[in-house]
Amino acid sequence: MTRSVLVPSSIVREAEDKREATRKLGYVARAAAVFRMDRLVVFPDEDGERHWGGGFVETVLRYAATPPYLRKEAFDTRDELEYAGVLPPLRLSSWTGSDSSGSGSLRQGIVTQVGSEGRVRVNCGMQHPISLQTPPGMEVEEGERVTIRVSSRRPVRAKLVDEPLPGFSVERTGLGDALDRPDAGVRIATSRHGTPLAAASLEGYVERAARDGLTVAFGAPKRGLPPMLGLTGDEVSEAVADPSTDAPARFDAWLNTIPSQGSEVVRTEEAMFASLGCLTLTE
Repeated sequence: MTRSVLVPSSIVREAEDKREATRKLGYVARAAAVFRMDRLVVFPDEDGERHWGGGFVETVLRYAATPPYLRKEAFDTRDELEYAGVLPPLRLSSWTGSDSSGSGSLRQGIVTQVGSEGRVRVNCGMQHPISLQTPPGMEVEEGERVTIRVSSRRPVRAKLVDEPLPGFSVERTGLGDALDRPDAGVRIATSRHGTPLAAASLEGYVERAARDGLTVAFGAPKRGLPPMLGLTGDEVSEAVADPSTDAPARFDAWLNTIPSQGSEVVRTEEAMFASLGCLTLTE
């Protein structure tokens, strides 16, 4: 069961400058962190891009999703990260160790050297890179990110484990590919043209998401998902109003998660907090 959030490459299309664009992406990353998303996917919307496209969006989000102790090594000096200092801290529990169990906390690391007899040196935020034994059947390369389980910092006791990286991943892939994943779960498109989300229907979506996983897609400022998918708002409205038809564009549902919005414009990052707050409720 996984949770994924999909955002378009045009998400910062209305930002006035790179600083504002970076800050906006910081709050997108915050939403993914707060609601424990597993994947943050950037899908192409080249027709909607302006000053900053998918490369910029992906780089800034990847940087935000990287633990602070690895950022210097993982990223060279890049133009996209000129204003990385305005990114709000994510403080993921998996980075700080506050989500650890008795078996130790998980941390991300970067392989700095591959030695003989299955030993590697890994930078995982300690004072120096540490030497670890590679688990049987696991192969790693220099520069690869790996998962470390740390049971003690003084003295250092840690081991390399063949588990997903703690936190959430950032990927850049097509919308269709993201929806076709076998672990996509219930696939929801957010749009003001969708079915208004009500308390009576919320329980069903929450139950399905808890059981099967969740994939939620969002649009961009003044460019929602319908035009990105070659649809009109009326086509979406008519389709969701007819229970005998399938939801358009391979989604399981189109939802208006802020049906009584008091502002004429809801920013994407605001829609993410509102939507994910509802859809990730516990039963």
